[in-house]
Amino acid sequence: MQAEELEQINLAAIAAAQARIAPYVRRTPLVASATLSRRLGAQVHLKLEMLQKTGSFKVRGAFNKMAGLPRGSRVVAVSGGNHGQAVAYAAGVLGMAARVIMPQATPANYVEATRGYGAEVVLVAAISEAFALARAAEGEGWVMVHPFDDAAIINGQGTVGREIVEDLPGVTDVVVSIGGGGLATGVAAAVKRQRPAVRLWGVETEGADCMAQALAAGRVVTLPQITSIARTLGAPAASPLTLRAAQAWFERVEVVSDAATVRALDFLLERCKLLTEPAAACTLAAAERLAPQWKPSDQVVLVLCGGNLAVADLCGFAPLRAAP
Repeated sequence: MQAEELEQINLAAIAAAQARIAPYVRRTPLVASATLSRRLGAQVHLKLEMLQKTGSFKVRGAFNKMAGLPRGSRVVAVSGGNHGQAVAYAAGVLGMAARVIMPQATPANYVEATRGYGAEVVLVAAISEAFALARAAEGEGWVMVHPFDDAAIINGQGTVGREIVEDLPGVTDVVVSIGGGGLATGVAAAVKRQRPAVRLWGVETEGADCMAQALAAGRVVTLPQITSIARTLGAPAASPLTLRAAQAWFERVEVVSDAATVRALDFLLERCKLLTEPAAACTLAAAERLAPQWKPSDQVVLVLCGGNLAVADLCGFAPLRAAP
């Protein structure tokens, strides 16, 4: 069944998504970095999704899903941050009511931004409770907008990959972070179905590594809790669909530490003048490991998926900066 579902993630659907969401989202820059090219020994380019509306790639999938719903629909979403903001923003633009159910541990800046876009925010103790409430809302006529396990969402996120190939036809490697796998699956579909030789590298952080564990086990694995600072990678489990995509298209998934992620985040801020969240900076931490296998002529893209980082959290990472 997953193979059939994976066929729904295809170039025609991604191209249609690109046209559908164009009035609502930004085509984010793909910029070359001389600093990182010297550091990593390849031609390094950065896909700046932190400059996207709401600060992350998530609006792409949200608009692709929600633009196909009747005006006046009521949508419900479960999110620890970026997805909730995207659904709230899209709902406001499209004239819909939105309810976003978030764990109580969600950083205040995500909660405030989601409310600021006009959504009703419901805070709950656990992610399992959040999904239970969302399912109950579905029974009352609300439409669930899943963060990653939905072909419309994934095809929307795949527009990131389509833009990469359009802007850099000679791309050889793409490094992209994985939460539940929606972005990674969409990017992989868009890239591999146009450039089969391109190498795809997934990235997770320790304590938010559901995909790496699923790949090792050969089945979906549910994490008992998320302990990483990369909260927006905090899906407790991949889906059978996104696991199948990772098995089919990725070279492997690198799992990096929070400390390495913070060092990468600091480097991007200090040397590249880019403020990223840990879920984005971890791609540079992984690229440091991958660099020995790259040639100077390789064209490497790091997808910087978001930049929604509170100043308090940035300052609070100080203990990790001293970690080995």
